[in-house]
Amino acid sequence: MDVLEAVAEGARAFWGHATPDAASGDIAEQIAPTLEGPPSPPRGLPALKLFAHIRSPEIPYYLGWLNYWSATAAQAIGFPDLDRDEDLLSRARRTASGGWVVKLTDAPLDLDNPAHLDALLRAYARFPEIGGRSAP
Repeated sequence: MDVLEAVAEGARAFWGHATPDAASGDIAEQIAPTLEGPPSPPRGLPALKLFAHIRSPEIPYYLGWLNYWSATAAQAIGFPDLDRDEDLLSRARRTASGGWVVKLTDAPLDLDNPAHLDALLRAYARFPEIGGRSAP
């Protein structure tokens, strides 16, 4: 979390993530078009828009295991909401610039673990803006 925060804050990034390689492939398939057309994500993950079709650079393109959201990114996706984000807030911390570093699961994200896959799916359900899935 410290490294992600330092790099993101130092670069004045809107958002960023750190994700184990094993989970990154499945996450990439959420965006990659197939020969037949739109993405066909595995494991019930939502299809995400191509980066160029997301309405604002503040909106994260996708979720990872560790997520950095600047203050403007957090505002764009509606984080935090004290009534809905208790679980995420238990694994989150505020940054010096007012952003957030949010860990989806205590252990590194392993999508073969049903609890980890569920945590990722719940986070996507909570933040429909991520990946450009909500209407502007």
